[in-house]
Amino acid sequence: MAAQGEQHGTGGPAGGNGPAGPGGPGVVRAPGEPGGRYGWTALSNTTLGTLIATINSSIVLISLPAIFNGIGLDPLLPGNVGYLLWMLMGYLLVTAVLVVTLGGLGDIHGRVRIYNAGFLVFTVPSVALSLDPFRGGAGALWLIGWRVAQAVGGSMLMANSAAIITDAFPVSRRGTALGVNIVAGIAGSFVGLVLGGLLAEWYWRSIFWVNVPIGVVGTVWAYRSLRDTGVRRPARIDRWGNVTFAVGLTALLAAITYGIQPYGGHTMGWTNPWVLAGLVGGTAVLALFCLVETRVAEPMFPLALFRDAVFAGGNAATLLGSVARGGLQFMLIIWLQGIWLPLHGYDYADTPLWAGIYLVPLTVGFLAAGPVAGHLSDRFGARLFAAGGLMVMAASFAGLLLLPTDFGYPAFAFLVLLNGLGGGLFAAPNTSLIMSAVPPEARGAASGMRATFQNAGMVLSIGLFFSLMVAGLSGSLPGALDSGLTAQGVPAPAAHTIAGLPPVGTLFAAFLGCNPVGRLLGPDVLGHLPAGNAHTLTGREFFPHLISGPFHDGLVVVFWLAIAMSLVAAAASLVHDRGRGGRRAGTVDAPDAAGAAVR
Repeated sequence: MAAQGEQHGTGGPAGGNGPAGPGGPGVVRAPGEPGGRYGWTALSNTTLGTLIATINSSIVLISLPAIFNGIGLDPLLPGNVGYLLWMLMGYLLVTAVLVVTLGGLGDIHGRVRIYNAGFLVFTVPSVALSLDPFRGGAGALWLIGWRVAQAVGGSMLMANSAAIITDAFPVSRRGTALGVNIVAGIAGSFVGLVLGGLLAEWYWRSIFWVNVPIGVVGTVWAYRSLRDTGVRRPARIDRWGNVTFAVGLTALLAAITYGIQPYGGHTMGWTNPWVLAGLVGGTAVLALFCLVETRVAEPMFPLALFRDAVFAGGNAATLLGSVARGGLQFMLIIWLQGIWLPLHGYDYADTPLWAGIYLVPLTVGFLAAGPVAGHLSDRFGARLFAAGGLMVMAASFAGLLLLPTDFGYPAFAFLVLLNGLGGGLFAAPNTSLIMSAVPPEARGAASGMRATFQNAGMVLSIGLFFSLMVAGLSGSLPGALDSGLTAQGVPAPAAHTIAGLPPVGTLFAAFLGCNPVGRLLGPDVLGHLPAGNAHTLTGREFFPHLISGPFHDGLVVVFWLAIAMSLVAAAASLVHDRGRGGRRAGTVDAPDAAGAAVR
């Protein structure tokens, strides 16, 4: 009974924290009034956990040049591209796969129990990552393996934090609380860019050191202060659902990752039999997973929740918004590190630091708008704020589309600030809509499902937007390379060979903020060129000028798709459940009523 569960899940007398109460076996009373002192303790700790988990989804992103230099690995060698991709994608892929399972385990065994264990599981791999004893490929494999283990802990944190907050706060104050938590989490992916740039400038191992004291403090604090206040439901583990979901999603996302790499003379690997097998097979296994979930008594992914239009629309908006935001993140890093900063006199070695600094307005926008949007959505309804934030994001993508490649920074800063504001306006109301559309006993699973769509969107954005960018570059980059190199005296055969290389290598060079021209030409060609020409080819400005035109061609395709995704996501946010007739449009329904509507 959802209404009864909600009463005992978040209400209860002050100080009550026993394992069971009048609500029935396994129902734990909250140690205080909903949203009281315990509520703010829960919010503070879960926000720290969500923040550290999402910071680590992006801190490596901008630090890859320092990491590869630290372990003595050339990221631009064809054989090392796989290391680069898995360093980048492994954490995101694991979190996308595991958050639903871990959210469901939280519903069964206690959300706080799984969350607390997550802090510990996250901290131990952080120590191992900072102590990488190997170099070269072995060092890269050590980092990838421990990043996967770290992602398990991060998944445990992300899967249950929103459910813990939803349990601890009444519906009238839930948007504000979720706003602080969710925006901190999303902003963490951008804070990670700044922090990674700063730490990589000092010492690459410090990228992982920073997690250790935060993880220790968070672990001790969580075990001492958090208590399960929600409704537990006794259930058995959905083994077949877990297996088919993990296998299907892993195969699909891994295939998309490898589709970026060249294959058989093609610029990308979409004709690779293994990639095709992953795409087709992963989709088939996910279809089997959906069939399994309709047949088992206690599914890990309660598909019945999608009968609620608000829940379905909110998760669709989460996925599309995450893909658009992830595409923006990667494109801005390439734009700054590979083109704009070198053209403005910054050494390639310093571009990760300054790229993070120049993206600060993006984080400021998230932090400024998120809590405000959460508070206002409590008073005026969440639906219009979620849709409005996505419209603002679409407008910022349109503005970035109009910027020249060598832009003026004030206009760029305003547009990324606007994008951050839009994301902040969207995040908390969207999460509040999703979490308030489910019965209390399904909040862990719903929180995990929301996190899955968000994390899967980030992985999809890498494959989708990199593929679009490579497709855009393949039309104009070869000609630009050929003419640019021959103009500097490079022999025509050497220029033709370099121009015929897959553009993904050039794109990764820009992404890593380095000039690959010297290595591509080699000492034999450079040694026979006039000194002035050789200096120009290996200097700061030749490579950025060379790729700026082709890059902008690809950028046009990427940002138009991001605009379309944002607008579709805005429409999905406005969907309401006709079964909830009589309520004011845009309001967040009480969880007990929402639960009844779902069932």
